[in-house]
Amino acid sequence: MVVKRLARSPLTWVLAVIIVVGLGIGLAYFQPWRLFTSTTVDEAAPTVSAPVSPGAPPAEPQVLARGALISHEHDTSGTVVVLRLPDGSRVLRLENLDTSDGPDLHVWLSDAPVLSGRDGWGVFDDGAYRDLGKLRGNKGNQNYPIPAEVDLIQLTSVSIWCDRFNVSFGAAVLQQA
Repeated sequence: MVVKRLARSPLTWVLAVIIVVGLGIGLAYFQPWRLFTSTTVDEAAPTVSAPVSPGAPPAEPQVLARGALISHEHDTSGTVVVLRLPDGSRVLRLENLDTSDGPDLHVWLSDAPVLSGRDGWGVFDDGAYRDLGKLRGNKGNQNYPIPAEVDLIQLTSVSIWCDRFNVSFGAAVLQQA
């Protein structure tokens, strides 16, 4: 009898709709299934296809800086390498990246210091930073072009940054080669 009365009540239907909509919004925002998903990317390191002039040895990409990723909000490991290609362009390369999947992950160059533990989770958006693009996968090897105007003397760290929750999954200090 009580169940029948509740089912006929407009208030019950309004509350049910609010709960279903709230649950849908919560799932879309937090994306909890990402805790169980993984995307592996294996891009080749940038190379030069042919010598610039006949008889000249092939030019190789030059390592400008490198660093090792440390964990922040999520366990993260891998190496970051900044390469200058023979044409003068620069590429940030993530090698052997291993981190958690998450919503809205990006690769950032930043002027923030890399701090271990919780102290380092949220510092990367406090100063200057440059978003190099969405993280293509949470595992593997990936290349991100660095725009010519980016000053690597100023931006000395890299973060795998979750834009949705303003937190670093992991970061590395770039040591000049």
